[in-house]
Amino acid sequence: MFALAIGSLRRRAGAFTASFLAMFLGATMIMAFASMLDTAEASGATGETRETLVTMASVVGGWGLLLVVFAVTSTLTLSVRQRATEIALLKSVGATPAQLARMIVGEAAGLAVVAALLAVVPAYPAGRALLGLLHGTGQVPPEIGYGFGPVAPAMGIGVTLVSAVAAALITARRAARVRVTESLTAAATGDTGLGLRRIVFAVLFLLVAVSEVVVTVTVMDGKGTEAMATSGQADIFAGIGLALLAPAIMRGATALAAGPMRMLGGAAGDLAAATMRRRSGALASAVTPVILFVGTAVGTLYAQAVENEAMDAAGLAKTADQKGIETLNFVVIGMVVLFTAIMLVNTLIAATAHRRREFGQTRLVGATPRQLLAAAALESAVLTATGVACGTVAAVFTIVPFGLARRDSAVPAGDAWTYLAVVALAAALTGVTTLAATRRAIRVPAVEAALR
Repeated sequence: MFALAIGSLRRRAGAFTASFLAMFLGATMIMAFASMLDTAEASGATGETRETLVTMASVVGGWGLLLVVFAVTSTLTLSVRQRATEIALLKSVGATPAQLARMIVGEAAGLAVVAALLAVVPAYPAGRALLGLLHGTGQVPPEIGYGFGPVAPAMGIGVTLVSAVAAALITARRAARVRVTESLTAAATGDTGLGLRRIVFAVLFLLVAVSEVVVTVTVMDGKGTEAMATSGQADIFAGIGLALLAPAIMRGATALAAGPMRMLGGAAGDLAAATMRRRSGALASAVTPVILFVGTAVGTLYAQAVENEAMDAAGLAKTADQKGIETLNFVVIGMVVLFTAIMLVNTLIAATAHRRREFGQTRLVGATPRQLLAAAALESAVLTATGVACGTVAAVFTIVPFGLARRDSAVPAGDAWTYLAVVALAAALTGVTTLAATRRAIRVPAVEAALR
């Protein structure tokens, strides 16, 4: 089965692109931040300098690690779901659940090793740029030189491999245990259930987010900037919890949007509504990065606005530590924007490219390319609206408790343009990617696409 896994990777390289890029970018990010630990050791940094380097590596790197594991799991799940027919055929010719699991894990492990090794190349300059940022803000003295290795490569390769294998095991467990008839039905409908395990993990992540909220408004009340240590990660936990519930959320959003789409979109609206009903699983994978992007970006930006307003109200100048926290926040925003944006684009491209046969069959029964593009635009609009709504809810887990703890007000500081900018960027990424991928998919002649 390992040989079959390697052969599958060679023949289906395009199908694994999203997973590979998630692992590659994740390993790059982990190594870049982990190199701050190498820098601290190599330079002999002590005191506040060492604390800054360790904090940058552990706090931001830890948040990044959580996003990476979730992204890898999401993309691998989408890849395996798109191969439901292939897996069903392997079962029908005698493949056992253990053999299928080994094949899926072998594919993930092979991707992870290659992705992590290649990530060493961009991770080195990325870590150097991060240290330059710390030099520029005065948090680390200029004489502290950059160090890379052995901690950074070990963490990047090790974490990427472990997270990929763990994600593959989670994905393979359900795929291998489902009966052949159920696999074929899933392949035909594209639907996926909301299993008990997924619900349990979603509830756990949401409970952790709630506990962060409670700690922030009670224990951390009146402790100034320190409240950000607990509130700052609540939006990530809440975002992941909501993303785990995405299949059910997308089914509900589709049901609510079906009427307006049919009324406003005509034939394209009917097509979009029918397609979205049977593609809740693929749509759930696509909405996940939108939720994480909006939730983390909005939460972090407005939390920093709360901090700035509190400082201005007190008439205080920012200390070195407060400047460090602000820098940390903007680094988090940049990291999340880049990673989730690329994850969003990759997921949408992979999901849309897999629909080439569906598009061909739809065109053969009378749908025009213009109608397919219009239907894709409507799907993208519902996807964006759902992701923005869930992401906004996730951001509230950070903004409201930090505002209460820092300035005794649940009303967010800052202006509406910040929120609108985040929403506009999410909509642009989703819409442009979906339409471009759909346009490319329908360039193939309908008969040729339908027979693939």
